[in-house]
Amino acid sequence: MLWWALTFFIVAIIAAVFGFGGIASASAGIAQVLFVIFLVLFIVAMIARAVRGRTP
Repeated sequence: MLWWALTFFIVAIIAAVFGFGGIASASAGIAQVLFVIFLVLFIVAMIARAVRGRTP
């Protein structure tokens, strides 16, 4: 999921450089949503691992 967020961020940067404002803002918005989802899932996974008591 982090890979997709990074991909949309790069698409947003490239679109902004070439002057496609609508595509750039849409891609940036998608990248932000995916990054937030990634962070939430990462935190949930870390909490679940701590509750179960497993160590890496």
